[in-house]
Amino acid sequence: MPLQPGDPAPSFALLDETGRMVDLADLRGRSVVLYFYPKDDTPGCTSEACDFRDNMNRVTRQGGVVLGVSPDSAGSHQKFKQKYGLDFPLLVDADHAVAAAYGAWGEKKMYGKTREGIVRSTFLIDPEGRIARAWYKVKVAGHVDEVLTALKEL
Repeated sequence: MPLQPGDPAPSFALLDETGRMVDLADLRGRSVVLYFYPKDDTPGCTSEACDFRDNMNRVTRQGGVVLGVSPDSAGSHQKFKQKYGLDFPLLVDADHAVAAAYGAWGEKKMYGKTREGIVRSTFLIDPEGRIARAWYKVKVAGHVDEVLTALKEL
């Protein structure tokens, strides 16, 4: 069942690209933009990450933080982050347990084949740790503007 506004955000603690543990509980009091993406350094994922990077000051002015999550390794995240100058943590969800808890892991169709994987999704978590907005099956173009609008409404 998809997460709805008002639902408690599933808790998690994941390592970032530097090996530092990022715990959602430590971010209470701040708005969190948590986005799940399929793979580092692929066209759609790069575009989405760069859109968040380019709007980071707008996110921080609203008291928010951005966290990107994929099953890729810390080393892959480091290269991706360095290559594009990303200024937010990329979290390693190798067993995709956190993606599954958020409903961002599931069946995908690609090139006529069905397989399991990350369903591009974004969650806005309010300062009290509740889901404020959930976007499933995100289309990258214009998505960051939608997130910023929702963030302003918190």
